[in-house]
Amino acid sequence: MVNSLYIHIPFCRKKCFYCNFYSIKPDVEIVSAYIKALCRQINESSGKFSTVYVGGGTPTVLNLKLWQELLTSVEKKCGNIEEYTIEANPESFNARQAELFLDKGVNRLSLGFQSFNDVKLKKLGRIHSANQALEAFALARRSGFKNINVDLIFGTEAETLEDWEKELSLAIKISPEHISLYGLSYEKNTPLYSEFKESRITPLDEALVGRMYTYALGRLPRAGFLQYEVSNFAKKGFLCRHNMNYWRNGSYLGFGPSAVSYLNGRRMLNISDVKEYIKQLDNNRGVVIRQEKLSRIRRAKETAAIKIRTKEGIDFSWFKQATGIDFMNLESKAINELIEGGLIRYKRSGGAYKGVCLSRKGFLFCDSVSSSLL
Repeated sequence: MVNSLYIHIPFCRKKCFYCNFYSIKPDVEIVSAYIKALCRQINESSGKFSTVYVGGGTPTVLNLKLWQELLTSVEKKCGNIEEYTIEANPESFNARQAELFLDKGVNRLSLGFQSFNDVKLKKLGRIHSANQALEAFALARRSGFKNINVDLIFGTEAETLEDWEKELSLAIKISPEHISLYGLSYEKNTPLYSEFKESRITPLDEALVGRMYTYALGRLPRAGFLQYEVSNFAKKGFLCRHNMNYWRNGSYLGFGPSAVSYLNGRRMLNISDVKEYIKQLDNNRGVVIRQEKLSRIRRAKETAAIKIRTKEGIDFSWFKQATGIDFMNLESKAINELIEGGLIRYKRSGGAYKGVCLSRKGFLFCDSVSSSLL
């Protein structure tokens, strides 16, 4: 069974300076044709998903008529979905959307705030204000959403620890069920990266970025947000099931240009062009542009590299059941080096080792830990 479905809405009114995800500006005809093609693809799918996630891009740039078409297709094909998330941006989210989302079974909203500071929002290339972010959250709550995530970015140029503390305090005050935190990264093929390469901006000192993250590790749990993955914190019972399926290396389908699917150890990448994607579907042709079949060892290593990012870490018996391979036989040298370096630690039960997980230091260098396991 395919556990999860991701639906990509590749349209943005304006590209954020840090974003390297595929998206284009919305054109009325193209957007309409894309949703129609997407609905056909959904209708031809298995329809059995425990989680559905609609992301972007900016999904909320769709008008109400197109939302009706898309959500009706999902509703008819998939029926009851345990966790059904839609990403929303403050400047394009409205009350009529909220009403329709809830009516169609959407039970989780992910709000792309990134910051509550107008100066910082401008540096990131966002087109909403801090007030719009707060208004969007209030609207979502009034409308009846009981599971709301808020995205925040830290580590922008000239940002101080005090600035970050204020942002986290405000996030805690409005009381979402889930908070996702991301350190700003300078991705190639983005305006932010070009500014950096041309020395027009200076990245924040890594030590300060580390202190910002460490502060969040202490502050959020005290406010009832328990960390369950490197960048994700949730109140009890509100961890994101869709993302947990990714981190457990479960199967998933990705619909939309540039989306990825992972089925039976085979990874597939879709065409990264909206017009070509529509054309292929209209002509009953495939949209996968590249795929690879992972070997048993490669699947096990990727499972380890992804799962180690979670707070629970890797349970040895779970890993053996999921991959057929003993974890300690996978990369014993790398694992021992990570333990000696204080980046991961053993989990014990009854005096015996039952698994491994990241240490406090390991969370700061998680990407290096994951790379070592690969």
